[in-house]
Amino acid sequence: MKHTRIRPFNTQETYPEQNLDNDLCQAVVAGGTVYLRGQIGQDLDTRESVGVGDVEAQAEKAMANIALLMEEAGGTLEDLVKVVVYLTDIRYREPVYRVMGRWLKGVYPVSTGLVVDALARPEWLVEIDATAVLSNGERS
Repeated sequence: MKHTRIRPFNTQETYPEQNLDNDLCQAVVAGGTVYLRGQIGQDLDTRESVGVGDVEAQAEKAMANIALLMEEAGGTLEDLVKVVVYLTDIRYREPVYRVMGRWLKGVYPVSTGLVVDALARPEWLVEIDATAVLSNGERS
């Protein structure tokens, strides 16, 4: 079975300040399951950081990215089954979960939350990783 890879990129373009050369993508659809790359406050088209210093704005952009990628994968947010939230400060938990709660009202995914020392760039305060199972089966 061939997997569908959505929005492929190379880390040389995404992280020019780092000596990296990895071929990655924003999402993979495999057997009706959608694996999303952790989403942060970054515009998927321009790769510019959004909401620098504002964890709520970053969470909002991360959730908007997840919704967009789910649409591109042939699904919706209702297909999400798991989210993993990475925070750089425990004090961000309430504002981030309030934002997620608005986007995921009635969805009921399982969730794991972690506090980490840092994310890939110092301006990123939250990263949201998601997995989904397409209710309509494999993407066509």
